[in-house]
Amino acid sequence: MNKEARVQFVIDKLKELYPTIPVPLDHKDPYTLLIAVLLSAQCTDVRVNQITPLLFAKADNPYDMVKMSIEEIKEIIRPCGLSPMKSKGIHGLSEILIEKHNGEVPQSFEALEALPAVGHKTASVVMSQAFGVPAFPVDTHIHRLMYRWNLSNGKNVAQTEKDAKRLFPRDLWNDLHLQIIWYGREYSPARGWNLEKDIITKTVGKKSLIEELEKTSKK
Repeated sequence: MNKEARVQFVIDKLKELYPTIPVPLDHKDPYTLLIAVLLSAQCTDVRVNQITPLLFAKADNPYDMVKMSIEEIKEIIRPCGLSPMKSKGIHGLSEILIEKHNGEVPQSFEALEALPAVGHKTASVVMSQAFGVPAFPVDTHIHRLMYRWNLSNGKNVAQTEKDAKRLFPRDLWNDLHLQIIWYGREYSPARGWNLEKDIITKTVGKKSLIEELEKTSKK
């Protein structure tokens, strides 16, 4: 199967498995999505979805958020990890949204990435899920699967993003990045990986990786 056929197989199989695609992080507008994505760094989406209702009950917009102290924010978000950095980021970006953007989340990668604690991946998720702009945010699941599927060399997430954008049609990016995340969690996890259940890797995966896995499972 050549690369083009592998890509098409991935697209078709993901569409078949996930015809409707749930968004992993609970939110009601661009601001609450931005905060949820920021909190999700090195934290599970399940945990984030348990914490955001507590935070948003006190502040679900930048004007209320800046009325809270960094310490108060930190106490609420502590279970998500990295709370000193994240609380400063949430407070700081809320101030900037009020000062520079009339309290609204800006609709550009450049303006988003200029906000405290907002990197390229966070900006990509917001642009994609809040504003419908084609983007391909790469998380650990996408990075792992693109390598397993022999569609990227696994060197780093920047390379994986480049390869994904080159290989997949632009109008499918926003669906695909979510479909791959759900697939990775369900069928192709980092630990406890069962190749028999992972139909995509079994069909299009890196041969050396599959052979290695089969050897290990026979031991």
